[in-house]
Amino acid sequence: MKRRTFLIGSASGLSIFALAACTSPSPVPSLSPTPSVSPSPWLVPRPQTMRRTTWSKDPFARGSMSFTAVGATPADRSTLATPIQDRVFFAGEATSVDLPGTVQGARDSGRRAAREVLALADPGERIAVVGAGMAGITAARMLRDGGYDVVVIEARKRVGGRIATVSDPDWPFPIELGPSFVRSSSASRLDEDLRAAGVTTLPVPAGTETRAPGGAVVEVPTVGSDAVVDAIAWAAGQPQDVSVAQALVESGAADLSDKPGDTGVSEADWLDHTVVAEIQQPSGAESSLVSAWYAPRDPAGEDTPDDGTWQGDRIVLGGYATLLTEAAADLDLLASSAVRRIAYTDEGVSLRLETGESLGADRVIVTVPLGVLKTDALEFAPPLPFEHRGAIAALGMGLLDKIWLRFEKPFWDADSTLWSVVGGDSGFQDWVNLEPLTGEAVLMGVVAADDAIRLAKLGDDDFLAEALASLEPFALPAPEPDN
Repeated sequence: MKRRTFLIGSASGLSIFALAACTSPSPVPSLSPTPSVSPSPWLVPRPQTMRRTTWSKDPFARGSMSFTAVGATPADRSTLATPIQDRVFFAGEATSVDLPGTVQGARDSGRRAAREVLALADPGERIAVVGAGMAGITAARMLRDGGYDVVVIEARKRVGGRIATVSDPDWPFPIELGPSFVRSSSASRLDEDLRAAGVTTLPVPAGTETRAPGGAVVEVPTVGSDAVVDAIAWAAGQPQDVSVAQALVESGAADLSDKPGDTGVSEADWLDHTVVAEIQQPSGAESSLVSAWYAPRDPAGEDTPDDGTWQGDRIVLGGYATLLTEAAADLDLLASSAVRRIAYTDEGVSLRLETGESLGADRVIVTVPLGVLKTDALEFAPPLPFEHRGAIAALGMGLLDKIWLRFEKPFWDADSTLWSVVGGDSGFQDWVNLEPLTGEAVLMGVVAADDAIRLAKLGDDDFLAEALASLEPFALPAPEPDN
């Protein structure tokens, strides 16, 4: 988010709400081949292979992860998780108070919902689980192991939901179109469970190499982070919640110099850089939409997600989806079957599928993403209680997209794993260089919030061109022509 956006308040963030209206005939993120025409800037060669995601166009996701919008609170997540008539239960990362927007939060929510059902259900009851992502498969596995008759209904052809692992000959290792990292792995069982499943994870070396648009390596000052900390501290003393952007403006924290320094980077550029890294990417939303009271960070960084779609202390290189495919191996799975209506009474539930077929169960666990709950794609009869509808409306659904690039050989002169560009015009600020970890010339870039919405509208060639332009600061000088 550029500093000029702070001056126009929340108007810049309105486009995030377009996520609820975005649809696509494809049930998975766009998996794009390498463009046929190279749009590459002259410093950066054309990649051999490219994959990109467009989660906003996925009708079974409608975004990447939930965030706490202005006016929402963690209590909204607890409200959304509250069972209805002991028949309808909810799980998914959006219902996690402690770890929203994370794989661990989704898994914990599945366990919580399964325990709630186990405490109420009689032996032999039939339990329907809507959604075969981490929350759904986790809940179904617990209930199946508990001796219940469980059926999982999934709109996609595969399990995983927003965990989307791609393995094909074009890539030297499986790539992740959804979450790629495990954060705070020492405090999470995810890394341990991945190892037990034979999935490779590697530690990510600490530190990020940051470069100015001209290619100069720059030290990151505290001016941007200090401004965000000051703004959030100011907001904490206000009588009502405001957005991070509003807090930055009204507290005066955004009043920084636009004058470029020796490297061509201004204090205002550093604030932009910090807002993208510490607000937009963890939430998937513009700072004009994110609650300053419940912003996804604190001065020590302890409130950022433990695992999710961006950085962490370990990167998964052996297939995140393995956790789900193994757990789902003997489950009764009804794939390619979108649920369009859930009717519930004191006696049980009835689910109507997109095909027109109906399925009955004693209880149902609904694990569809918040972005889907915000639309009319899934009808409840009777309608959900006002408290649930209010929570769904209050919470936000953010967007973070990725691009994966494989090159014939490295074109860069950076040995670090994490890269960042300050002061650039591209939506791609941050990259992961997999070459130090794997020996392969593979890069992964991320784009979030309004930049992700804008780039999702572009064709592959233009999307790739913007990504490659952002990599120019890391490119080796072009060779002199032969005489």
